[in-house]
Amino acid sequence: MTDSFDPLAAALFAEVFMADQLARNMVSRALPKGMEISHFSVLNHLAHIGDERTPAQLAATFHVTRGAMTNTLSKLEWAGHIHIRPDWDDARRKWVSISPAGKAARDAALSAFMPVIADVVRDIGAEKVRAMLPVLREFRSRLEDS
Repeated sequence: MTDSFDPLAAALFAEVFMADQLARNMVSRALPKGMEISHFSVLNHLAHIGDERTPAQLAATFHVTRGAMTNTLSKLEWAGHIHIRPDWDDARRKWVSISPAGKAARDAALSAFMPVIADVVRDIGAEKVRAMLPVLREFRSRLEDS
């Protein structure tokens, strides 16, 4: 690692941070009333994997504390978007799954903002997007490892 200023690294981070901010604003506007991005992210993850996860596994996946995940899960459970059940083999552990209402809320949010994302992909060009995905994945992976 070097202490010198790297304009390429600075430009990359500026673009990634701005894209993140713009995407979060767009998603926030599309979410059902009362749902936050953290809630959508958990619902989207649970829908994508199609299986239960423990709160600790979810906290690790999203790189947040167990307390932060517990807070998010409490709000999702209150809204009826997830089910939390005890682990029958280990009373200290719980399992989280998405509910039908959670799937519906996630799907409604996706249908609200995915057309905009699809338009952006179309405007940029599918080939360019396909070409940049491996780079973005490697970038994310290296950030996860640091």
